[in-house]
Amino acid sequence: MNEAYSAFAAGYDRMMADVDYDGWANYIDGFLREAGAKSVLECACGTGSLTVRLARKGYAMTGADLSEDMLMGARQKALDAGLRFLPFVCQDMRRIALHKPVDAVVAACDGVNYLMDGVEDFFQSAWKALKPGGLLLFDVSSAYKLSTVLGDNTFAATGPDWAYIWENAYHPRLGRVDMLLTGFLKQGQSYARFEEHHSQRAYTEEELRAALVSSGFHDIRVYEAFTRNPPTDKAERLQFTARKE
Repeated sequence: MNEAYSAFAAGYDRMMADVDYDGWANYIDGFLREAGAKSVLECACGTGSLTVRLARKGYAMTGADLSEDMLMGARQKALDAGLRFLPFVCQDMRRIALHKPVDAVVAACDGVNYLMDGVEDFFQSAWKALKPGGLLLFDVSSAYKLSTVLGDNTFAATGPDWAYIWENAYHPRLGRVDMLLTGFLKQGQSYARFEEHHSQRAYTEEELRAALVSSGFHDIRVYEAFTRNPPTDKAERLQFTARKE
């Protein structure tokens, strides 16, 4: 996991420009406001697109990611937004270390899927990082999406100064999809080629519920992402919320 998003970091924001981060931040904000959260840790924050938006909404944010390359982009993004004192730390989400507990822990955009094992380590680490009554928010790409939508399929896309080919191989016995991402980023008059291997675990709702309970969480709720509706069998992203006693 620490090798992923190294070469890709330079072009990540360009290739993800169509993601509705404003809408995503508003969705998370709804849960945080209902919980009365003030201080928030975002794990697997990447280049900080959500971290910065949530900080602008008034939360005392800390961003954490295992890729220092991604964090370099996050720090610059915060500076560009006038958020000089928004901290970003290089940290494994399974071993959270904070100076003091927070009101909420957030992990968005597949951070949990990248945990091939140790999902309970993340939940237990988040539990320790939360204040009593604190809220854990995370989403996953569903098992349906990883096995069927991505599956053994290949995707390609181009932009004004980038292109990529995304090849997937799903392993039913392992409940895992392996991804080979070949990208091209314009640099001057030529293109630089990079290649990265990623793997994601296809966790089921039942597996994650059981791991949350064994880690001490209660009031576990699951929604089809970006709604407050129960997930359907073909929901591609699941949003979880859970409370610390």
